[in-house]
Amino acid sequence: MSQWLELQQLDSTFLEQVDQLYDDSFPMAIRQYLSSWIESHDWCVRPINESLATVRFHDLLTQLDHQHSRFAMEKDFLNQHNIRKIKRNLQSLFLDNPVSMAMIISRNLSEERKILAAAQVSEMSNFQISYQDTEQIIKNLEDQQDEYDFKSKTHQSRGNRFKKKLLLCSLCSFIKCANVISQMSEVLNIMDPVIFELISTELAEWRRRQQMACIGGVTNVCLDQLQNWFTSLGESLLQLRQQLKKLLELEQKFTYDKDPITLSKSTLEDRIMLNLKTLITNSLVVERQPCMPTQPQRPLVLKTGVLFTLKLRLLIKLQEFNHTVRVKVQLDKFRMFNILVTAMKVMNMEESNGMAAEFRHLQLKEKKVTGNRTSEGPLIVTEELHSITFEAELCWSGMVMNFETTSLPIVVISNVSQLPSGWASIMWYNMLTSEPKNLSFFVSPPSATWGHLAEVLSWQFSSITKRGLNQEQLTMLGTKLLGPKAAMDLEAQIPWNRFCKSGSEKNFTFWLWIEGILDLIKRHLLSLWDDGCIMGFVTKDQTKAFLYDKLPGTFLLRFSESNRDGAITFSWVEHNANEEPQIRSVEPYTKKELSAVSLPDIIRNYRVMAADNVPENPLRFLFPSIPKDDAFKKYYSKPAEKEEPMDVDKKLHEGYIRTTLISISEM
Repeated sequence: MSQWLELQQLDSTFLEQVDQLYDDSFPMAIRQYLSSWIESHDWCVRPINESLATVRFHDLLTQLDHQHSRFAMEKDFLNQHNIRKIKRNLQSLFLDNPVSMAMIISRNLSEERKILAAAQVSEMSNFQISYQDTEQIIKNLEDQQDEYDFKSKTHQSRGNRFKKKLLLCSLCSFIKCANVISQMSEVLNIMDPVIFELISTELAEWRRRQQMACIGGVTNVCLDQLQNWFTSLGESLLQLRQQLKKLLELEQKFTYDKDPITLSKSTLEDRIMLNLKTLITNSLVVERQPCMPTQPQRPLVLKTGVLFTLKLRLLIKLQEFNHTVRVKVQLDKFRMFNILVTAMKVMNMEESNGMAAEFRHLQLKEKKVTGNRTSEGPLIVTEELHSITFEAELCWSGMVMNFETTSLPIVVISNVSQLPSGWASIMWYNMLTSEPKNLSFFVSPPSATWGHLAEVLSWQFSSITKRGLNQEQLTMLGTKLLGPKAAMDLEAQIPWNRFCKSGSEKNFTFWLWIEGILDLIKRHLLSLWDDGCIMGFVTKDQTKAFLYDKLPGTFLLRFSESNRDGAITFSWVEHNANEEPQIRSVEPYTKKELSAVSLPDIIRNYRVMAADNVPENPLRFLFPSIPKDDAFKKYYSKPAEKEEPMDVDKKLHEGYIRTTLISISEM
């Protein structure tokens, strides 16, 4: 059930809180008409990316146009008018500031979740009230039973008059027992849909958010609220179980024809245990997916022989279950790998804020087997998906319960060079499906929409830097994948092969090109990227358009489109003798050159051999018009301090003239 539908089923007290979230700047009508579209996107990116906010703003306007068309077909003139008015208002408020709209939607969705959580807590408190009422009735029954026992032993000789009193006592007990049974049944009736909603909606949505977090999305994957709900329901069920035991003890002492305890005990016990087992078997989750400590931003890609970690949590945090759950880890049985080191642990509440088990030193070793690698078909190693299964056994109160959960699909590699392709598979899978065990996904992988892929690509940059991709950068990437017209269509389909398997004219894939740039930024350009100095994804034609009417010496930084491992160049504008603008670009700098000299130092010292063989620096303004030194001064290398005349720690090169590496181009 969607979040919006859940809200509409709440009591009026909570609906009033929902009403207060919406005003004319973002009316509730939009939330109503576009509820499915709004909830299908992640609005919790921090910081909210301007480029994605712009994409979503225009997408929202398109959705409103579709809604207007539906009203037109229905000849609903009033709602057509309202939609047009809403659209004009949104354009006037957010066209120049789409981030503001994204923040409003993000805030409202968050507040809606808080309202739903409060409603859940309110429902849980009703369980507690019912439990207390039932507990009091049982206490009265116990007192009445004690009184009955006493009178039956001390007044056996009083004949018929005493028998009448005993009959009245039995009648009173029958009524009270019937009330207790009725209240317990009512609590279970209320609890059944809550448990179903918790597992089918809340837990499922958390799992989906975790998938997005694994591939770079910034979403709320905290388990505390889910743990509180599971635990509260578990406590209520254990309390009901304890109350039923007390009723059975009363039944042993005194029973009669059509005793409601005798008639209902089996049904109640079965319902309580079924709900408890349902909660327990669904409460085991992988809190932290398998990940190599050396690649924290890229979980689910594991290399043989390299340690990886993971963490499990049992969402029912009850003291009764502490140290009673044993968990065993194993890889899917038909695969070619063994898990080394400790593969069995007991879950406990001492190590973290929950009932948890953390595996810190797991390792995969390849089996020496012959025959086909997989049962699915001719997949390459980085498309083979594996699954880690966690088999749990709960031994408690004479009961043994076996249940399990699985990790998200993993890719196992044997060489670090396979990491980029393995990560592409993990991204594609988690972007497009929420099925946890679809290990044959890449036998026939589905296509992705450009709008969805653009968001995930931006996450790859924001997860290792402070800046994602803006709209201009995404447009360039879309053009590279789809062509200039299709790049504007967020629903345009991109096949898996085009993204990660089909080579360009330079014989490398789109994803490997992106991966090379990510590595280049991480190693050599992180601060420049974070500060927005690098435009990055700009074609040669776009470069000419940007620089054509700028002051001579204006330059921009862009990534090479022809270098697989990542390279960066700068292009600048200069005027010829006829005052006509000409665009120049230097040969791209690779990781090798940037390891010797930083890019800011290259820009500071760059020279072109001009007329009369006089070297000149043609770079004056960073696009659009920032003086070069204002943009890069803080990144320049500081000159080495001169040694004191009597310095005893003299350097080996003393007596030599210091040198500086300078890039010089000849026209």
